[in-house]
Amino acid sequence: MDENIKALYGNSIRVRVCGLCWRDDSLLLINHSLYPGQDFWAPPGGGLEFGQRMEDCLTREFMEETGLQIRVDSFRFLAEFVNPPLHAIELFADVSITGGKLTTGSDPEMRADNQIIRAVEFVPWEALQAMPGHEKHGILKLCKTIKELKTLTGFHRI
Repeated sequence: MDENIKALYGNSIRVRVCGLCWRDDSLLLINHSLYPGQDFWAPPGGGLEFGQRMEDCLTREFMEETGLQIRVDSFRFLAEFVNPPLHAIELFADVSITGGKLTTGSDPEMRADNQIIRAVEFVPWEALQAMPGHEKHGILKLCKTIKELKTLTGFHRI
């Protein structure tokens, strides 16, 4: 794991807000370089700041990471990830695009010469299912069908 990731997010609980944005049967995902030489695909999202509303956080994160303006449609589910030194509580919502242009954005918490966002793209469900498990977010491993993910609710440990 990247030492900057450990320093920024390790040994504390991080509350994150993530958005599920669909185009037909393709899900918008960010390819992060969390581990040297490995892909890691996850829905756009990021850390909730003290005093910030979930919708505002998710809107900001989408703009930073994807260049897209969104509307938060509805809360869907909560996922908890614990793998020391990381511990995240992730709140997932359905979102719709309202404007902007899809681009590979940046993470303002990382230095300009050490960005972790490699690519931003709509990934077809079939391609997502063909990816090795270690290359995709835990919630994407949990759901075996597109219908499962599109209707998932409740609490999930990943």
